Amino acid sequence: MSTEVVEHDHPTNRYFIWTAAVLAGFTALEASTYWVDFGSFATPLLLTLMTIKFFVILLVFMHLKYDSKLFGVMFYIGLGLALGVYIAALCTFQFFAR
Repeated sequence: MSTEVVEHDHPTNRYFIWTAAVLAGFTALEASTYWVDFGSFATPLLLTLMTIKFFVILLVFMHLKYDSKLFGVMFYIGLGLALGVYIAALCTFQFFAR
């Protein structure tokens, strides 16, 4: 039996605090679209910030960045299936609305 201990690199608390501060900044920018008129740029801005925040939370706080690649593959397969079901439901509603 081996007594070797395998250590993994884990981020420091400072890293998580910095990540939370960046996410708070993105959230403040998203909230500012309520008071500041961005015109036609508002929707693409919100969608871009939403996507960035999703992947930052996914990689950092869900630890997919540090876990086995298998967990990432399983997550992305589930995400793809959920997206497919969502798109199919939207298409069905559009089809029956006519």
